[in-house]
Amino acid sequence: MAVSRRKRSRITFPIMAAAAFAALTTTMVPQPSFAEDSPNDWPKYYRTDDAWRYSPLDQINTGNVKKLKVAWIHQPGDIQMGLQATPIVIDGIVYYVGANNNVFAVDGETGKTLWHYKPELDPIVTKVFYVAATRGVTVGHGMVYLGSLDGRYIALDQKTGKVVWERQITDLKTCYGCLFSSPPQLAGDILYGGTTGGDQPQAGKIFAVNALTGEPAWTFNTIKDDPKSWPGDSGKVGGGGAWMPGVYDAKTDTILIGTSNAAPDFFPDGRVGDNLYSATILAIEGKTGNLKWHYQEVPHDTWDYDSAYEIMSIKHDGKDLLVHLNKGGYVFVLDKATGKPFNIWPLAKHINWTSGIDPKTGEIKDRYEPKVGEERVMCPYLLGVRSWNAASYSPKTGLWYTNAMEVCNTINSSPQEIDKVGLAGLYLGVSKLEAVPPPGDKASARLDARDPITGKVKWSVDYEMPGLGSVLSTAGGLVFNGDVRGVFHAYDAETGKELWNFNTGSGIRSGPVSYAAGGKQYILVPSGLGSHAPGFMASAFPKIKGLPGGAALIALTLE
Repeated sequence: MAVSRRKRSRITFPIMAAAAFAALTTTMVPQPSFAEDSPNDWPKYYRTDDAWRYSPLDQINTGNVKKLKVAWIHQPGDIQMGLQATPIVIDGIVYYVGANNNVFAVDGETGKTLWHYKPELDPIVTKVFYVAATRGVTVGHGMVYLGSLDGRYIALDQKTGKVVWERQITDLKTCYGCLFSSPPQLAGDILYGGTTGGDQPQAGKIFAVNALTGEPAWTFNTIKDDPKSWPGDSGKVGGGGAWMPGVYDAKTDTILIGTSNAAPDFFPDGRVGDNLYSATILAIEGKTGNLKWHYQEVPHDTWDYDSAYEIMSIKHDGKDLLVHLNKGGYVFVLDKATGKPFNIWPLAKHINWTSGIDPKTGEIKDRYEPKVGEERVMCPYLLGVRSWNAASYSPKTGLWYTNAMEVCNTINSSPQEIDKVGLAGLYLGVSKLEAVPPPGDKASARLDARDPITGKVKWSVDYEMPGLGSVLSTAGGLVFNGDVRGVFHAYDAETGKELWNFNTGSGIRSGPVSYAAGGKQYILVPSGLGSHAPGFMASAFPKIKGLPGGAALIALTLE
């Protein structure tokens, strides 16, 4: 699709006085916050709620990608935990968040800072496990929404960056890990999201507020109140947080969001049961928070196999389906209306926690679980066959592009005293946890192009170390992917042939996007290696140790 020229409009919903805001209710008809059909924008975390991470722009294509040059660089200034955000771009304005919740609005043609919001964070944020990093912001209703590291939802004026409203959602002093590392998402005039900390002693929740006022709307408990599912008090510290962004189907008013593992991760003796709704895909009514359906991918998860990753929608033979990767190495293809399995296929080559999953029923066969007092090698490892960095789907090729890695972990299951975990501690239930190569093989990484329904491989590119950035595909026949050394690659979407690369200076742990401004298409890549993932995988990939940090937002365009 060619780049279209539109008159820039930075704000699309009027900012009202505080008194007028208080009078608004969630019954108000939501107003569009951007031109949803605009090919020039990247208006949501995955660009659209089908979670394809696909840009319909084709000015940059296989024939000219070698002519990409740096247009501008924006540096947030704080490099702690790198730069992990997926930028939002609307009407040529880039909105992104750096370390410690610093939010920026940047001119998409020049890289000039238009405004910068620096919050006053509670000092407790320096003491938690998940420090500094945020994966993005959400833009809508004339506001830029942030989930903060100290447990708040904050709404900023889209034009000025001034605070419109803020609300304290969680208390980190009493709820360990209950901070927002991912941006809350919009479901009409509902703003919703979950906290991180699925590996900490807390009970997961999804919090929804009125996006216009910040007033509470509903809360969904991801730990089901059922003694058969959670015996005794085990659910009070059962984990299950929904720590990645959900997606919203406006036609049916349905939020689709996944939850994390049950806790303690590897010592399940005290939580005998299916442990709903951990490791589960949830379909929730946006207005009310009522559960429409659920599908638990890993009942009684004893391996840290979250279901928190992106939930992709796709049509296949006239049927609406969901495609979802679980950390346990399987891709679940589900009926979008009911959550029932359509197909289940393995992305990982090394899987030993089960001998297989029935592709039609989801039954897990021959479970191989951690055992107290015995070291066992479990595959895949706790980061999964892929980390949280999202895949991409191109409707032009019909292929799903994803990073993958083959790593296992040695586990010795062990009880853990809750009162000794501490604010920054993890509730894992292990005396030993180490990333190791698969038995009889070496640790490896790759970028795959696959049929999302069947898993059939079209092409694959080997990587020295796992890719930790999200994949981007475009109508120009291109697939972009970054590596942990900071090299940003462009491939032919049909063949996997590398056509171009650029060294950004630090590893990619973010979501590259594409947009257009001033009649030109841009590829925007946040560079800056961060997160805890490199530390977890270092014993299997020792070359990842000592790679340089950084934080820079780099815009590329044709010369």
